[in-house]
Amino acid sequence: MNIYVLVKRTFDTEERITIKNGEIADDGAEFIINPYDEYAIEEAITVRDEHGGEVTVLTIGNEDAEKQLRTALAMGADKAVLINTEDDLDEMDEFSAAKIIGEYLKDKDADLILAGNVAIDGGSGQIGPRVAELLNINYVTTITKLEIDGTDVKIVRDVEGDSEMIETSLPLLVTAQQGLNEPRYPSLPGIMKAKRKPLEELELDDLDLDEDDVEAKTETIEIFLPAEKAAGRVLEGEIADQVTELVNLLKNEAKVI
Repeated sequence: MNIYVLVKRTFDTEERITIKNGEIADDGAEFIINPYDEYAIEEAITVRDEHGGEVTVLTIGNEDAEKQLRTALAMGADKAVLINTEDDLDEMDEFSAAKIIGEYLKDKDADLILAGNVAIDGGSGQIGPRVAELLNINYVTTITKLEIDGTDVKIVRDVEGDSEMIETSLPLLVTAQQGLNEPRYPSLPGIMKAKRKPLEELELDDLDLDEDDVEAKTETIEIFLPAEKAAGRVLEGEIADQVTELVNLLKNEAKVI
């Protein structure tokens, strides 16, 4: 099977994020593979091991994204592709990314394309469906189970906490939801092998694309951190005293009663 995984390099939201001049400051920030994309990588490797074929991980960005691609290769992917837009694009949105990915994949005869359900930095969940529409192939989002038999596919997907069973066929694009699998950690042999696996770097010119072809359709006006939450307060003493104090706080401080 010819399998592709769409990967995004994102800020590690477990680390402290700072805003400078209305933008996320990337100096000193930690970057990781988008966690939902890790589920996609793991599932791609599992499908390849069961059905044969090759797994290629694909990302858009600058040369710094090579680290995340090497991590995916260390997990077990076979090849990686970096579409470097650093010299061509100042801003990129979901339209831009999907257009670039779609142009790359249009002649690759992919049997299965996997992506994360959402990116933890943007959270739009648009890239996968947009790419599938451009390629005119089936797609299913938020999957938690994937079974392939020839070209027939059975899927369980998450629908706001409930499950939906779907039958479809290859070629297919799916987006991975938490619970699909347990992503593996790269092993030491895997890390060593990843250094020798092919990583191809392309630019927009290689895809016969101009900047105008992928110009962002949206503009980010401002980025800001959520307001800090007030410290919690624990009431002590007898239950009756706690109730009296709670009512007083709700009435005089919170002013909700």
